[in-house]
Amino acid sequence: MATKQKTLTDAFYESLKDVYYAEKQSVRALTKSAKAAKANELKQVFEEHRDESTRQVERLEQVFEIIGKPARAKTCEAMQGIMHEMQEDLEDFSDTPAADAVLIGCAQAAEHYEIARYGMLKTWAGQLGHADAAKLLDETLQEEKRADQKLTDVAEAAANSQAGQGETEQDPGEEKEEEKDDKEANAKLQSEGGAKAGSKSKPKGK
Repeated sequence: MATKQKTLTDAFYESLKDVYYAEKQSVRALTKSAKAAKANELKQVFEEHRDESTRQVERLEQVFEIIGKPARAKTCEAMQGIMHEMQEDLEDFSDTPAADAVLIGCAQAAEHYEIARYGMLKTWAGQLGHADAAKLLDETLQEEKRADQKLTDVAEAAANSQAGQGETEQDPGEEKEEEKDDKEANAKLQSEGGAKAGSKSKPKGK
């Protein structure tokens, strides 16, 4: 018996299961990130998007219903990789000035993945004639884009500058000492150069 050829409908359903899993993981990650964030503004962004993501899970369940398929999650290896990397970064940077900047980087990696997937699903829903599903998916897509922009705003305003505070700065006294050493070295070179020039110009006795 010949294997049935897969169609865009199959691809849409499989990708929907993939994103359903990813969104549930995102809710957990945002909860953890909100607790780990040091800046209050960043905590607020994580908490607000966690609540949005919870509603996005419900919205996906509506899409499953529209296409007449059961709401099932399929392990998303891409999101698993992002979550694993986030866990490692939390362990490495949790007590450093760079903690919030690293958290934002991990969160945006997840956002960019979701933006790409929701954009694809919205397009496919339209091509398959699921106008209501496309509308729901676009609603989530716009929320993901706004969340990504909020994270960028926080990063540029605070987190990245705070991370820079942990870098080693040179003591002003050391800078002055180095300048003094340079001047003395230059003076010595000029003195030696003048002495050599004088010895060359002096006539040799017979």
